[in-house]
Amino acid sequence: MTDHEAVLRELLKSAGRTYAAEAGIKAADTPQPLYRTLVLASLLSARIRASIAVATSRALYEAGLRGPRDMADATWQQRVDALGEGGYRRYDEQTATRLGDAAALVLDTWRGDLRRVRAEADGDVAAARRLLQRVPGLGPTGADIFLREVQDVWPEYAPYVDGKALHGAERLGLPQDAAGLMRLRGGARPGVVAAALVRAALDRKLVEQCLERAGG
Repeated sequence: MTDHEAVLRELLKSAGRTYAAEAGIKAADTPQPLYRTLVLASLLSARIRASIAVATSRALYEAGLRGPRDMADATWQQRVDALGEGGYRRYDEQTATRLGDAAALVLDTWRGDLRRVRAEADGDVAAARRLLQRVPGLGPTGADIFLREVQDVWPEYAPYVDGKALHGAERLGLPQDAAGLMRLRGGARPGVVAAALVRAALDRKLVEQCLERAGG
């Protein structure tokens, strides 16, 4: 086993889970998980801790805001309250508005089913990113997060290793290209590898621990 393989193995042991999985979203190419992942991507793209975004995703689910129709039909105050339960207080008012606007767009444009985005983009990454950025509150970063998180159920976009994941690879001394990283992954799913690398980008202590355990 090469040093690179050992480093990635240690990273996956410590951080081998997608953010969607941490939020309790079961990966599937079906409307509700895809929508919940879209909302999570929007939350994660703000300047707020990932743990708060994940907790807020769970809070929205527990408040019954599980699909675009639920979100659109909720009052603005109900959305604010659910965001607050998750700790997403810094941006709660503007985010509550954007979630409502985004849900309306998903319903009006794709009839509540993000698989229509997949069909329309037809495997073209640039097209998928462009379509996703039509969603209020979902800019380039949010589109990257969404595609990174769904790549294991939308395999035509795998491996999707965005800039944040590549920064994690750099910190770990790993190859800074998707193909090189995927050669090291063993049986791990591409989305899990990419999310683990993002966690490395955000957590210097995690990087140090993985390098130490791998003998680096």
